[in-house]
Amino acid sequence: MKFAYQLLVTCVLLQATLLAAPAPVLQRDFFHTRGGHIVDSRGHIVRLAGVSWWGMETDRFSPLGLDKRPMDSILAQVRGMGFNVVRLPYANQMLRPESKAVGIDYGLNPVLKGLTPLEIMDRVIANAHAHGLRVILDRHRPDAKQQSALWYTPEDSEQEWIADWKMLAARYRDDDTVIGFDLHNEPRDPATWGSGDPATDWRLAAERAGNAVLAVNPQLLILVEGVSKVGGDDYWWGGNLSAAAKFPVRLSQPQQLIYSAHDYPASVSRQAWFKAADFPANLPAVWRAHWGFLAEQNQVPVVLGEFGTRYETDADRAWMAKLVAYLVEHRIGAIYWCLNPESKDTGGLLADDWKSEEQGKLAALAPVLSAAAENSPAPRTSPPK
Repeated sequence: MKFAYQLLVTCVLLQATLLAAPAPVLQRDFFHTRGGHIVDSRGHIVRLAGVSWWGMETDRFSPLGLDKRPMDSILAQVRGMGFNVVRLPYANQMLRPESKAVGIDYGLNPVLKGLTPLEIMDRVIANAHAHGLRVILDRHRPDAKQQSALWYTPEDSEQEWIADWKMLAARYRDDDTVIGFDLHNEPRDPATWGSGDPATDWRLAAERAGNAVLAVNPQLLILVEGVSKVGGDDYWWGGNLSAAAKFPVRLSQPQQLIYSAHDYPASVSRQAWFKAADFPANLPAVWRAHWGFLAEQNQVPVVLGEFGTRYETDADRAWMAKLVAYLVEHRIGAIYWCLNPESKDTGGLLADDWKSEEQGKLAALAPVLSAAAENSPAPRTSPPK
């Protein structure tokens, strides 16, 4: 009887101790870089395998497909395909008070009714978190009309561009779903790299914006795309990083820098290298010269931030096979363009019904997805915002 009483007292004291103990601190899992790798907060190597889901940069100010399906089911399918990142393009115009989201079936997406475009972005991020996806925000356009060669236009200043990025950095500062900012989509001529001209030198502008963002949230990855032309060498918009070795981007937090390139096949534009007698064997040298050398030197991570194809021609299929092999060999993360079937250049990973999957494309991407699965982020313990 005495033993039973002592056991009861011990249990009561233990329960009181547990109740009085502070709740465990939830650890957020932001990413940083180590040499040529992206790593999570525990130092585990992470390979990004993403897909762009566009629409918020258009005058709909919402991701396309929400008139066809619930947001939650679309993101569940993205995760089921094997992706771990969603790249979410937006236009700065979307952030203005007068902008209204359209093109949404509120019967399928009742929680989005009455929300501003920015609040819809919040919902995309929260749903991505629920499905184990991370998000990279991509400033795709200053307004809904068209992309811009430079990061500013006569109507949209550099100051506004930076202020919007700082606002988003503050908004998602405590949410580790948002891992990075792609500062400006596809800088191109007259954009320069290393010229020293503050009006055109994209490298200097990326430093100004990147450091402003890091002053608000030093844990965000800063994705800096290339330009199109360096000297007499004209390449894909956003794809030419050949001057980054001589003129590297200098951030206050160097471990948060990622270079991002864009690359496409002959069906998008029949560039000179697609006409070479040794195509497709010549392609790795082309990629190495423009962006791959950064990854091969293993000093700064490179992500192929856009690539895609309708996958309908022999040339495109040869390009895709060679590119995927190059990405896997050199441990380069990749973000496919795009999920949406509406893309005129590439089509999407989903067919026109916004449900059926393009199995040929996914089969071609399988090595990239497998590499990402082998280097997936550690499980998160932080709740969504």
